Amino acid sequence: MQVETLRDVLVWTREFHKNLSACLQHCFGKSENTRSQMLLEYLTKHEQEMSQTVDGFVKTAETRALNTWCYDYMDKHPILHSEQCHAPFQDLEPDEIMRVITDQHEQVIELYRYLYGRADIEETRELMEELKSLEEQGIKQMVQSVNRMRDM
Repeated sequence: MQVETLRDVLVWTREFHKNLSACLQHCFGKSENTRSQMLLEYLTKHEQEMSQTVDGFVKTAETRALNTWCYDYMDKHPILHSEQCHAPFQDLEPDEIMRVITDQHEQVIELYRYLYGRADIEETRELMEELKSLEEQGIKQMVQSVNRMRDM
């Protein structure tokens, strides 16, 4: 996908969460570890919700912010993301799954931080801050849920 504007970044992020959800769901039934199955099921739903939330930003964000050009970041810092599921989540322990998922989300957060720092207009800075906060809260929520799972 060619990413040139913030609208493209949001569409890319929506698809990132959507594809990650599909990958996690694909691996869910193949895992033999009960805790990993529970985690994969939870993360599948979490990523679906994140995709829907980002889609809401695509539909309602300020047009001026969405039309901001930002093509240079993706050229210099490509974030690996494909439509196919190559990660063997079914073979990983819960802690390993969380490391992979957290790392992927941290890459998205770093993208938002960069774009925030480059933003020329207030609407763009506000949008990037909201999206960065959304991703950060998503990570916190995932980690808290995993910690509760461990306590069971």
